[in-house]
Amino acid sequence: MIENPSELAKLISHGVYVIGVSDGARQNAFTAAWVMQVSFDPFLLAISINPEHYSYQLLKAGGICTVNVLGRDQYSIAEHFGRSIKDKMAGFDWRTASTGAPVLSCGLAYFDCRVSHYADAGDHRIAVCEVLAGATLHAGQPLLYNQTGDLDGSGEFYKT
Repeated sequence: MIENPSELAKLISHGVYVIGVSDGARQNAFTAAWVMQVSFDPFLLAISINPEHYSYQLLKAGGICTVNVLGRDQYSIAEHFGRSIKDKMAGFDWRTASTGAPVLSCGLAYFDCRVSHYADAGDHRIAVCEVLAGATLHAGQPLLYNQTGDLDGSGEFYKT
């Protein structure tokens, strides 16, 4: 038995990102912490996403996304894009990546991606994405998942 799985999970090092998705006509963005590099050649990132969310529908339909790296001072942005609210992209400055996916202009950096394939992962799906381009937008240190407390409400999923 793991004594405190909620606290132990926070010790797995990973950042906090805003994933921008588009199917051409519609766009959305969501907060993700389960993002990691999975290959050098080709350069692939894996993104975990709940298949019941609207953003997943857009990702499946469009097959493109951006991974926008948040800075340590951008907790409120992570919180904002973690909510299910109408038109949550309003009020933020967005660029368009070469794929057509939205880029969060205030992020530290972004990766412009095309989905290669999907895999089932329990209550989530893994989108394995080929990185086609990317750039640094601002200097700073990335926001880490363990710095967000219980932002995602994950504590309720770990029963001790």
